[in-house]
Amino acid sequence: MRYHDEEWGREVKDDRTLFEFLLLEGAQAGLSWYAVLRRREGYRRAFEGFDPERVARLGAGDVARILADPGVIRNRQKVEAAVSNAQCFLEVRQEHGGFHQYLRSFLPGGGPVVNHWETLGEVPASAPFAEAMSRDMKRRGFKFCGPTICYAYLQATGFVDDHLVDCAFRPHRP
Repeated sequence: MRYHDEEWGREVKDDRTLFEFLLLEGAQAGLSWYAVLRRREGYRRAFEGFDPERVARLGAGDVARILADPGVIRNRQKVEAAVSNAQCFLEVRQEHGGFHQYLRSFLPGGGPVVNHWETLGEVPASAPFAEAMSRDMKRRGFKFCGPTICYAYLQATGFVDDHLVDCAFRPHRP
């Protein structure tokens, strides 16, 4: 609840936090978000405080160290993806002047997208802009970035406001 009330859906502008959420969303693929959140501090320690420059430089020995760490989900593909995604993240940031600007380029009108759902059943798992973002990220070499992950990432980082209309924590009040 604290995550929902204090973080989820609040627009993130700084690249380190955007990278943190990207790494955590990739780790979450196929698992519950709770499974990742309860290991968040383990991820913070294992992945250099979510510093994309430092994560991009991790080598095989670092990957082996992380895979032995019980504080993270020990999945080789996801750990290796975190390193390669950091490299891609830095390239995108350089090209666009920041990852925030890159994300906004996929949103209608530059975002944020503010939805007006009344029930959880109305909230989609993806949207055309998340599908476009996923295609572009895959083209650039990102891994664990399918349309559902991209949409969840945009929700978590506040580029898509999918709080229900009666949610007290909705950042965009009608």
